[in-house]
Amino acid sequence: MSISQIQEEIIEEFSLFDDWMDKYEHLIEMGKSLPIIEENLKTEDKLIKGCQSKVWLHAELKEGKVVYTADSDAIITKGIIAVLIRVFSHQAPEHIVEANTQFIDEIGLKEHLSPTRANGLVSMIKQMKLYAVAFQAQIDN
Repeated sequence: MSISQIQEEIIEEFSLFDDWMDKYEHLIEMGKSLPIIEENLKTEDKLIKGCQSKVWLHAELKEGKVVYTADSDAIITKGIIAVLIRVFSHQAPEHIVEANTQFIDEIGLKEHLSPTRANGLVSMIKQMKLYAVAFQAQIDN
């Protein structure tokens, strides 16, 4: 499934909920299905800078696709990174780099986060794209 198809699926899921408490609940549920990073990878260099809570993100290149795992010490943040992993994991690096993240605005996520969480969201996307850029460079060489 392409990144844009996955984003459309997420937009549809969030549109089923009328109020933001239900959407937060859905986000928390998504966090429970997060592909968890291995304990030995929860190192300082895997922490995403700019997040209020701790978020560890790991990426590997498997058969030309980027596979992300992560964890967070906060349930909402865990849900946010789970959404991003659902969108970007198992995709080719160039597709991740080129991907539009407009779906975040469409589900209303950014406007319902505190400023520090919204900054963290931007930092998560940036880090995921940086991993993809690095893998793209490896493939091109």
